[in-house]
Amino acid sequence: MIRLASLLLILVVCAVSAWPQGKGVDKTSERVRDSATNGSNGTKTNTSSGTGIDFGGGRTPTVVPIPNPYRFTSRRDVIVKAITDVMRDRKLIVDEAASRPAEGIIVSQPYTFIKGAVIAQTELGRFADITTSSDRGWTRGRYTLTVEVQPIDGNSANVSVNAKIEGRTDGATGPEWATLKSIGVAEDEFLAALITNITGGPPPGRVE
Repeated sequence: MIRLASLLLILVVCAVSAWPQGKGVDKTSERVRDSATNGSNGTKTNTSSGTGIDFGGGRTPTVVPIPNPYRFTSRRDVIVKAITDVMRDRKLIVDEAASRPAEGIIVSQPYTFIKGAVIAQTELGRFADITTSSDRGWTRGRYTLTVEVQPIDGNSANVSVNAKIEGRTDGATGPEWATLKSIGVAEDEFLAALITNITGGPPPGRVE
């Protein structure tokens, strides 16, 4: 009887000690399962720091063209002065003979923005439509800006910018300039600089 009682006591002690060990194994398994369902390295994919797929993130946003003409809330004389300042900053020379500041018309002299046969075609294609004349062997490119201020009232005016784009070829008969159709890049860049000059900030929808 004593031996039987001792045996029963040993069995009870073993069962009690084994029970918490089994419980611990279950907890470990649960932690492993939790980590597996939370994503890579235990990071949940439904948070901003996870490894979710980014569709379109980091792409360069499309630049919206500035309306041309563009409305400024300023007097005409202030705008005309700003136009001449921006032209000077952009290395454009005002054509005094063609300009009529009192009427709000400022015209630049032709500005050569590219020289060299290697890159002239690429740069011309950035400012003008050359799809029908891309094989002409361009060697230079230039543009002339005409900026007109049209008053709306005493404190606002519309400003329109028009660019005459020209490309030069050097053939057997000598250099020849051809007028190309502007695609609006030269006009947009000038308007953007003018808006920054007058307002002190970038055009609406753009960042510096």
